[in-house]
Amino acid sequence: MPNALLAIRELDKRFGGVHAVKSLSLDIAAGEVVGLIGPNGSGKSTSVNLISGTFAPTSGVIEFAGQDVTRMGIGERVRHGLARTFQTTTLFGEFTLLEQVELACHTRYEQSGWAEVFKTTTATADRLQQRRKSEKILTLLGLESHAAHYAAEVSSAQQRLLMIATALATEPKLLLLDEPAAGMVAKERAELARVIYKIRDQGIAVMVIEHHMGLIMDVCERIAVLNFGQKIADDVPGMIRANPAVIEAYLGASD
Repeated sequence: MPNALLAIRELDKRFGGVHAVKSLSLDIAAGEVVGLIGPNGSGKSTSVNLISGTFAPTSGVIEFAGQDVTRMGIGERVRHGLARTFQTTTLFGEFTLLEQVELACHTRYEQSGWAEVFKTTTATADRLQQRRKSEKILTLLGLESHAAHYAAEVSSAQQRLLMIATALATEPKLLLLDEPAAGMVAKERAELARVIYKIRDQGIAVMVIEHHMGLIMDVCERIAVLNFGQKIADDVPGMIRANPAVIEAYLGASD
């Protein structure tokens, strides 16, 4: 894909004798919503951890926004515009929703600690800007009415949306959503789909790693399928649904 935002080339990851990811190549364009699916043990989580910088690859290359980030750490990748959420909610329960998102804004904060301590004019202005930015993000995700609530007090579905809000506060170009619909009922999944559309409409690319096929088929423009660490398909949802290899490996598996 010319001018891909994310370009993965021949990515491999071994854990001792286990070959978790094998020669994975995948492109994602700016503003594109891509799904990553596969049965348990197919290499999805390992792939996400490689892309986000949690794991270092055994071999292969990861390019993001035109730069080789293969050996960059998580923090460096976040500053370059690559953010993620996790399968389990990772929040500060004693913070309000607004405070949680404001905390994440500090990844883009340029003032020194002393400027914050002495509340300089610039630091105060930046603080106000972060507050407004956080409020805008909460509104985008439909959480504005809960801004003053503690994270531990809201529902599990709202906590998952808060994780997405926190990731958005880092100003990503690409957002990796790892099992975002876990534990959600149909109404909550429908709201999550609307949130993903809104994020895409902001020009942010999204990779959705998810077991719920209805959500994947609804929101993704393209879907990549892994099986035993290898990519077996990469196509639009209609073609993925009809692909015999995918049906055998994933869609045709019994619950």
